[in-house]
Amino acid sequence: MMQEKLTEKALDLLKQLISIQSFSGEEDKTANAIEDWFKAFGIPFERIHNNVFAKNKYWDENKPTLLLNSHHDTVKPNKAYTKDPFYPHVEEGKLYGLGSNDAGGCLVSLLATFTYFYEIENLNHNLLMVASMEEENAGENSLRGLLPSLPKIDVAIVGEPTLMQLAIAEKGLVVFDAVVKGTPSHAAHPNDNNSIYNTIEVLEWFKNYKFEKTSKALGDVKMTVTQINGGSQHNVVPSQVELVVDVRVNDAYSNKEIADLLKSQAPCEIKERGLKLNSSKIDRDHPLVQSGIALGRTTYGSPTLSDQAALTCQSLKLGPGDSTRSHSANEYIYVHEIEEGIDLYIKILEGFIKQN
Repeated sequence: MMQEKLTEKALDLLKQLISIQSFSGEEDKTANAIEDWFKAFGIPFERIHNNVFAKNKYWDENKPTLLLNSHHDTVKPNKAYTKDPFYPHVEEGKLYGLGSNDAGGCLVSLLATFTYFYEIENLNHNLLMVASMEEENAGENSLRGLLPSLPKIDVAIVGEPTLMQLAIAEKGLVVFDAVVKGTPSHAAHPNDNNSIYNTIEVLEWFKNYKFEKTSKALGDVKMTVTQINGGSQHNVVPSQVELVVDVRVNDAYSNKEIADLLKSQAPCEIKERGLKLNSSKIDRDHPLVQSGIALGRTTYGSPTLSDQAALTCQSLKLGPGDSTRSHSANEYIYVHEIEEGIDLYIKILEGFIKQN
């Protein structure tokens, strides 16, 4: 009966979260709603900025800690929406609304799971629940900024839509700014060093470059030129063309290794914007993963980025919903996905942290 009640309350909270605008950096009202969840169940909590977090009742400093984390910020709705993104409603079993799939369904399911275990004694891990802000823009006050204020974390479940399959690895990200130079001139005059023409060869290099190391879980590093900018008027050859290069990094490389490789080999000037978004993984034989496998869950590597990039411990990405729906128009999550998600979260944790 407790699980049924928690599932009902989780769905109610998700509808409330959908109805509140919570773009990255503007999550104060959704943080209030999450506070209300903890108050309703008599669970002490803390709040730093719009991050809300709580510990299980029988916290023991001598035990390792399992983090349960998901975020309550959203991207802005795209122009293709035909439904009101802030109107939560169910049609044919689908709960529509901005943030329903990414990652509201995961968040409320983890809150329900944490609450289920909150008063259970003799767990072999502490439980730390964190509803975090600014995940979508990797902001300074996101989980990364909160970590120094949290207890030491030994292993984590990061709630993102995975169809409740086990994402045991996640690609990292490095964004590069590249510059292709040439000789500026009037378009009417000969110029054998046209920066735009020089860019053709550089683009071919990026298109064809292959990183040597592959990964069993994440495959190859994927490098993509995503932006190009050059020239300001029809009769002037520009001095340079600017490129943006998106590199999704597997767990065979650190972000610094990728940056060093490209800076030494690329046929143009190139500089990384930052190196903090590294790849993540958890061993397939980790007891947390094995608990999921025993319930029929499969393992895979995720190409998308999450708050896992902020963690240095082993972490598992797992949650209800489908990643392909994230950031899409008329975003939705199936009601049954949340029901099943809570049930599976509880069963996976029972196989990992609950003492018999």
